Amino acid sequence: MKIKVGFGFDVHQIKEGYPFIVGGVQLEHHAGAFGHSDADVLVHAVCDAILGAANLEDIGYHFPNTDMRWKGISSLLLLKECMGLIQAKGYQLGNIDAMLCLEAPKIKPYIPQMKIKLAEVTGLDIDDISIKATTNETMGFIGRQEGVVAYAVCLIERV
Repeated sequence: MKIKVGFGFDVHQIKEGYPFIVGGVQLEHHAGAFGHSDADVLVHAVCDAILGAANLEDIGYHFPNTDMRWKGISSLLLLKECMGLIQAKGYQLGNIDAMLCLEAPKIKPYIPQMKIKLAEVTGLDIDDISIKATTNETMGFIGRQEGVVAYAVCLIERV
């Protein structure tokens, strides 16, 4: 059996007047992530991990911010496209392990919903999806609540 591991990273600015979508779930917060799509930092990091594991470039290659087809789109649809790309190459997703880094809001109450959303799109069992969160201890752009960061790793295996 051939297995491969991928790593993903994403960062978005936090701005007033934007929804805060993370893991396909809208968070209750006074500001949100800014980007070309819905700026879902978690799903973007997962997409990059999946694409990287299959040696399929990165999320910007497949869904460039210069293409208006992706303007405002749900990142869950981008994830669905990424799943199709790895399946076409003969792989299936084994698991996801992700980390969010932000000061606010607290993520723990939203994690079960995020896992459900990711499981629906990827076909994984919820037990194969790990989502954790940490702060930056008030340091830097994350600490000042100017941005949010996500990291993700995944395992894919040849079908």
